[in-house]
Amino acid sequence: MRQTWRWFGPKDGVGIDEMLQAGVEGVVSALHHVPTGAVWTPDEIAKRQQEIATRRDGTPSGLAWEVVESLPVSEDIKKQSGEWRAHLDTYRESLGHLARAGIEVVCYNFMPVLDWTRTDLAWRAQHGGTAMRFDLVDFAAFDLHVLERDGAAEAFPEAVVEEAARRFADMSDARRAELADNLVCGLPGAAEHFSLDDVRAHLAQYARMSAETLRAHQVDFLSEVVPEAKRLGIRLCCHPDDPPFPLLGLPRVMSTESDYRKLLDAVPSDANGVTLCSGSLGARADNDLPGMMERLGDRVHFLHLRNVKRENDATPCSFYEAEHLGGDTDMVALVAAVLAEEARRRKAGRSDASIPFRPDHGQDILDDLTRKAQPGYPAIGRLKGLAELRGVIAGLSHGMAKAG
Repeated sequence: MRQTWRWFGPKDGVGIDEMLQAGVEGVVSALHHVPTGAVWTPDEIAKRQQEIATRRDGTPSGLAWEVVESLPVSEDIKKQSGEWRAHLDTYRESLGHLARAGIEVVCYNFMPVLDWTRTDLAWRAQHGGTAMRFDLVDFAAFDLHVLERDGAAEAFPEAVVEEAARRFADMSDARRAELADNLVCGLPGAAEHFSLDDVRAHLAQYARMSAETLRAHQVDFLSEVVPEAKRLGIRLCCHPDDPPFPLLGLPRVMSTESDYRKLLDAVPSDANGVTLCSGSLGARADNDLPGMMERLGDRVHFLHLRNVKRENDATPCSFYEAEHLGGDTDMVALVAAVLAEEARRRKAGRSDASIPFRPDHGQDILDDLTRKAQPGYPAIGRLKGLAELRGVIAGLSHGMAKAG
């Protein structure tokens, strides 16, 4: 398992020097400043590679850009409207530039309008640090009373609708503004940042789109880009919906093992694969993460290892970002399944036997509380998670070696 670390570029509060001290082997990054639908040029790619390769003092870091997260898919492609065919051309062109720069793994997602969604970016955990949280009642309060979406009340249980009304009435203006900002203005890695009016306009355009239609559009997208990715030696891997259930009346098509199986079967190429995110998928009690790794493993090209603690086993539900070994996903069983898949790949002579993973998200603890890095991407919280995962990997690998 290859240890990587997400970096948002020079403005990231956790830099290259900190990555080196954390002991990571490679870097996950993207060109967040390039507009969605535009070409990632060789010059911009080379600039990011040089930034990653250089320490703060100008000396070589020894690190390289190994995984793209994400090369965004435009709303036009998802809706098959506007400039979607031109955006397919620019997507293929960007893949070519990345391949020629030596990058082989490209993560993307197919979530309409909003990327990963949280109601709280600094929810206070019991130990005094902070974590990100999705509170279903707060989200309902936003949907019903801030966005005022038609039909929103039918999307939630009656008890949630009633509690959301009470909670919204008690919210200060500052909390209402914070909630809207958290949900609409975009989180780290989001392809685009929207206003409330932007969201309303996009929702209107998706109003009559079913999950089946969105899935068909994703298959069309992959049918256009996967052959080029295969030719270039690039492995595309789709990130799941986060959270893995419908929001704002929008269709969701990457929330369950069944969703992934449909996609992999529709475009049966090893260039069409999975970003297995244990945190996103773990927000549903019916997602068996170790089992998914066992059954989908030959097409898993990238791993996000994090954990969430669900408030209950309903779908949808509230949850928060837990410690990496402290949530509802059996992380030890999941890592064991990953190591078993890597062993199969080595036996088969695959060049991608070592699967890149990153300690996804993390709680803000100790100096993170004053560093103010990107929400969900602290220095010490992620290092703690990486250290825990390293311990699991080392223990399981030692056991596998002795058994062999």
